[in-house]
Amino acid sequence: MKLYFAPHACSMNPHIVLAELGLPYELIKVDTKTKKMSNGGDFYDVSPKGYVPALELDNGEILTEGPVIVQYLADLKPEADIAPKNGTMERVRMQEWLHYIGTELHGSAGPLFNPTMPAEVKEIFKKKLINRIGFIEPVLEKQDYLVGGKFTPADGYLFVVLGWLKYFDIDVKQWPAIARFVERVAKIPAVQKAIQEEDNFK
Repeated sequence: MKLYFAPHACSMNPHIVLAELGLPYELIKVDTKTKKMSNGGDFYDVSPKGYVPALELDNGEILTEGPVIVQYLADLKPEADIAPKNGTMERVRMQEWLHYIGTELHGSAGPLFNPTMPAEVKEIFKKKLINRIGFIEPVLEKQDYLVGGKFTPADGYLFVVLGWLKYFDIDVKQWPAIARFVERVAKIPAVQKAIQEEDNFK
């Protein structure tokens, strides 16, 4: 499989899942501005959407949308138990978190990367992001991970998005339980592997 990614973007979550599952993969870096790829190609030829992640399967099919990709990968190797089984309430809870992170956190953070956005508009998105993150604090005060005591792809997605806060002058330490969560996830070998491999492309 080939994972089309940009370093430390949301595509890092599928990267973490691939590493955690021990599945073989090839990384192809995408320049998010020019859409040129590290193999010399044009990313639009891979995904007309133009944004990462994209996963090319061994049969040539292309999957897009991070929450879909990570669940597809988890189901390739169910014995690894990285995601709850389909049909269980735990799986639905994980999907609930993936959706929340994607729409409320990622959706609020994305505009903050836009250099042309007026400062007053950015402040609106920043306040929304802070508010939405605050909703997670009491959850992680009670348990180590979003769906209980075990790491799932929802935790990987949250970890990646929280990693962007430093670019917006938001200190994660204002949420002690979330700060502990970040430290906990950062120690997972698959997370460290993904970070190192992506840093090697810089």
